[in-house]
Amino acid sequence: MTIFETHIALMKSSGREGQIPLGQLSPGALAYLGDAVFELYVRSRFLWPPQRLARYHQQVVAQVRAESQAAMLQGLLPHLTATEQDWVRRGRNAANGCPRRLAPELYQQATSLETLLGYLYLENPERLHELLELVAISG
Repeated sequence: MTIFETHIALMKSSGREGQIPLGQLSPGALAYLGDAVFELYVRSRFLWPPQRLARYHQQVVAQVRAESQAAMLQGLLPHLTATEQDWVRRGRNAANGCPRRLAPELYQQATSLETLLGYLYLENPERLHELLELVAISG
């Protein structure tokens, strides 16, 4: 059972699935959570086959970079519901403080993806798992 399947089971058994007051959380807070969710997902994908820690790190960093996240978001857009697209828009509008090395558009897209992932982690973990399975993660 993956960490996400465990989360889905826990949310269902506790009766909390879809019960988090998302209106009280900012898109930035959801992006903060989504960043952690995505990194955990990517890390778990690279655990097999076993390899050196430096190699794990290289593979994960390549996937969680803003440039990679922006490309992943573009691939997911055709699969998103209207509500999910709204959260992507809210995340894009909330993105600020772009690092100098990045184009603002890339940073906005990466933040949008993280906001969506944070939203789905709290609201619909099954859908989160479904969308993450569509994302091309390669080492």
